[in-house]
Amino acid sequence: MNPYHRRSSFFSFTQPNSLRLGLLGLGLALPAGAQEPAVPIRDMPRPDPIMLEGIVVTGRDDSLLEIAGSANEGVVGLEQLLRRPLFRSGEVLETVPGLIVTQHSGGGKANQYFLRGFNLDHGTDLAVSFEGMPFNQRTHGHGQGYMDLNPLIPELLKTVGFRKGPYYAAVGDFGTAGQVDLTYIDRLDQGMVRFEGGMFDYQRAFVADSFSPGDGDLLLGGEYQRDDGPWVNRNGVQKVNGVARYSAGDAGLGYSLTAMGYWSDWNATDQIPERAVRTGAVDRLGTLDPTAGGTSYRLNLNGEWHRSTGDNATKASVYAVYSDLDLFSNFTYFEADPVNGDQFQQEDERVTVGFDVRHELFGEWRGCDVVNTLGLQSRTDLIDNGLFNTAARRLVGTVRSDDVLEFSISPYWQNDVRWAPKFRTVAGLRGDLYHFDVASDRAVNSGTATEAIFSPKLSLVFGPWRDTEFYVNGGFGFHSNDGRGTTLVDDPSTAAPNDGTKVDPLVRQIGGELGVRTLAVAGLQSTLSLWFLASDSELLFVGDAGNTEATGGTERFGVEFANYYRLNEQFTVDFDLAWSHARFNAEPPGTGGSHVPNSLETVINTGVSFDNIGKWHGALRARYFGPGPLNEANTVRSRPALRVELSAGYRLAKNWDLTVTVFNLLNRRDHDISYYYASRLATDPAGPGTEDRHFHPVEPLGIRAALTGRF
Repeated sequence: MNPYHRRSSFFSFTQPNSLRLGLLGLGLALPAGAQEPAVPIRDMPRPDPIMLEGIVVTGRDDSLLEIAGSANEGVVGLEQLLRRPLFRSGEVLETVPGLIVTQHSGGGKANQYFLRGFNLDHGTDLAVSFEGMPFNQRTHGHGQGYMDLNPLIPELLKTVGFRKGPYYAAVGDFGTAGQVDLTYIDRLDQGMVRFEGGMFDYQRAFVADSFSPGDGDLLLGGEYQRDDGPWVNRNGVQKVNGVARYSAGDAGLGYSLTAMGYWSDWNATDQIPERAVRTGAVDRLGTLDPTAGGTSYRLNLNGEWHRSTGDNATKASVYAVYSDLDLFSNFTYFEADPVNGDQFQQEDERVTVGFDVRHELFGEWRGCDVVNTLGLQSRTDLIDNGLFNTAARRLVGTVRSDDVLEFSISPYWQNDVRWAPKFRTVAGLRGDLYHFDVASDRAVNSGTATEAIFSPKLSLVFGPWRDTEFYVNGGFGFHSNDGRGTTLVDDPSTAAPNDGTKVDPLVRQIGGELGVRTLAVAGLQSTLSLWFLASDSELLFVGDAGNTEATGGTERFGVEFANYYRLNEQFTVDFDLAWSHARFNAEPPGTGGSHVPNSLETVINTGVSFDNIGKWHGALRARYFGPGPLNEANTVRSRPALRVELSAGYRLAKNWDLTVTVFNLLNRRDHDISYYYASRLATDPAGPGTEDRHFHPVEPLGIRAALTGRF
């Protein structure tokens, strides 16, 4: 029997001799109709792990002792993903402890993300990839790191692997707060169809099946979704997704090729000012600009090849992406233009190509098991983006239009050594070279910029003792800034010359962490981590530009407490608590304080799920994120938000299942997100705008039903 098995997640590890035999992997227990998954192991993107016979693991409750390099990393398997009610496809990321996924606009737009005291906007400092292909888009028309997860089909996900902090040599841009890698299944043993419907004209259809042409497996799947939502100006969201995936070979030698296509069109109910709701100028579920919305496309192709032998392993992946976003927004209404209004259009069209290659060498040094990893990553973005003033989606004027070439190349090295039975280290060094070439419609803002940065990493792992392991982690990281800012001379939103401020192409970040992981209680895996992160520059949302801008340096620290408990074969419970503290290093001029706006302080995510109670299955979940500062002086704060969801399913027949889910079970009138900035209503007196809390409401109680069949 081949001792290797196909890789199951981005956590995998192949070690020589005693290390190999002592490591357990992360894998999946798939429901009927899905392929038996692999057993992935360890804390870095690795080649195919070793399958230990007789061990079946199911996801987050698996032991990571002697596997993980920190307390903050883990993997969620298909079993947990299928049990979790999802209001939006992007909420698969809420399986990551401490991570919040929300929305401030229409359903077709990328979500908002919060993690470790960061308002990550649409993806800054949270790197998300699909089997090595990045979802984050740099120098994006709507914000640095824009990351749209609407192209995902949740039913086809196999694993959600996660880790946090700048401690991993293979993780570069956008990955300092956290990094997530998503994988799809290779095949379905049975075809699958799902029909969903619910309140507010929600409709969805999904179908997928597998075939066996030649020596490989071909997976085909697609979905169509429509959703008007409860809004006065209906969302009219339409979304189409498709995927074709071919895989062949085994873990010793194999490859896969995946093609994905996505299209969406929607109207947007953006955030609205509280004063407009109080005066009755707009309904709480209404909008001040019914012509906001957008259209988005994404096509991508990624391939992977791997080979493993007894003393080395190689893995190579390549990808090509075409994406196009056309977005109309209005956050300040009539502040800048009392006649036409402040609606603006953001365009972003790009082609992205890249690769990721790594080679591992397994050996011994003075009786110690050693793994050395050499890797090289490269990415090129050919970008055409622009910012335009519009009225009811009609062009009023051009703010700026740019063609940008952004190129990066990133070699890295990692060294894993087990020095003693209770002590191991993971050391790494990463280099990143970035080049920007900007061709702007305003010649003075054209130019080039090049910068390199080096990031050392080190993790110390002690134990385990009494099923408990301890971690000390530290490292340097970075995030890139918008390429247009690296050559900026004139601010295109004003007529004044030489009033722009160039930004550093690459921003240094430094982090450290103390952590513990324990399985001392049977069935319960708990992790506790105390972390610190400093950034030389912060990216904050700017309401009147609909974009982010670089500000001063910040310091953050916090604590995360994550628990996953399998009571028995039927019931599981999880409870995750995260608290953070965020401050600017120096008080920004004229602000009266050093708080970082929109930095959430407390996050709780918990739930209980059950399966195989006769023909019944279901889940009850609660998500809470507490108040946080909306301005630097902390005189205005966001309100806490609690969302409770209940789902119950019944197996009607051998191949059919009916599930009913209630979202916002308590029908709370909370805010999905809040900002504090100045805006001007059409009825406001002439002059500067009025500072106010602007919010996007949580959708009221909604019920959806899903009928799932296998064929």
